[in-house]
Amino acid sequence: MIKFLDLKAVNDSFEPELGQAIQRVLDSGWYLLGQELKSFEQEFSQFTGSGHCIGVANGLDALRLIFKAYIQMDKLKEGDEVIVPANTFIASMLAITDNRLKPVLVEPHGESYNLDISLVEQKITRRTKAIMVVHLYGRACWSPQLEEIARRHNLLLIEDNAQAVGARIQGSRRTGSLGDAAGHSFYPGKNLGALGDGGAVTTDNDDLAELVRALSNYGSAKKYVHDHQGLNSRLDEIQAAVLRVKLSRLDEDNQRRRELAQYYMDHIVHPQINLPGKREAVTGSLDHVWHLFVIRHPRRDRLMQYLADQGIQTLIHYPVPPHKQLAYRGWSHLDLPVTEHIHNTVLSLPMSPVMSKDEGRQVAETINHYTD
Repeated sequence: MIKFLDLKAVNDSFEPELGQAIQRVLDSGWYLLGQELKSFEQEFSQFTGSGHCIGVANGLDALRLIFKAYIQMDKLKEGDEVIVPANTFIASMLAITDNRLKPVLVEPHGESYNLDISLVEQKITRRTKAIMVVHLYGRACWSPQLEEIARRHNLLLIEDNAQAVGARIQGSRRTGSLGDAAGHSFYPGKNLGALGDGGAVTTDNDDLAELVRALSNYGSAKKYVHDHQGLNSRLDEIQAAVLRVKLSRLDEDNQRRRELAQYYMDHIVHPQINLPGKREAVTGSLDHVWHLFVIRHPRRDRLMQYLADQGIQTLIHYPVPPHKQLAYRGWSHLDLPVTEHIHNTVLSLPMSPVMSKDEGRQVAETINHYTD
């Protein structure tokens, strides 16, 4: 069987360093807010090109804390609008509504699946205070036009970088350092994955970083002194040590993903399959780290079952868009046809830096032989 993502094989590829890192923490006797976290934060901020990194418990908390901090800094207030892509994982919305802010959903671009930046300005009102972009599936969503819109309307630019760690634009600028602040996820299946939940906030804003750090630690910058009503959201020492090991190989692993994506692009030739973009060279395109390789097919569920019968595991990212979830039942009337079409037709193929060439060949050939 070809797994969608063989996490055991991924983690085995980091041995013995991974085991040594865990043992180092166990031997230290210090499990929270210690040297491993401090070192990871320094290394990750340097990697992304950000002034600050604050390790937190998960990716959702990273985004929640960014908005919570901006509210305490009087940059946002309850009821303010945040422009966000309609085509995203629900966590993007939860971070906004949890802070009593109002998401304004914008359709994605039909090919990139990311926020259609050309539609953003028409959604801006006097209540709009921020734009949150999501670098979905590993593809950077950014442009000079977006930056100019934000400048002209004095809007915060926040990145949901849960899926695109390591991606670059303009050759050098990495996601996570492009906007005013960014939230990252280190969920085990991510390109930079921990052995449990984990996340981080990156920013160049000194005041924001200081406040996020306090808010993530019960609102405390000094032990037992609480200046804010905060959360308990901290990246533990074992996860920080694991992430340090994996971060050292992230660019190399992302390049392996590009090579597999290139193979899929070159060899999947089924006439009913929509590939993620044009058949162009992807191995040298640093703006995509291929967290997911997402195809589309008009009868996606049948194709998924066929592949399962052939021993190929696939997943759907995501079957139900946020505005159709019961959690947001008040949005069900929204007219978002591009988003709904994407969610009804997408299928994610196996993608991993440890997949073999033979496994990639099997996936492509099996898809090419599919008939309804």
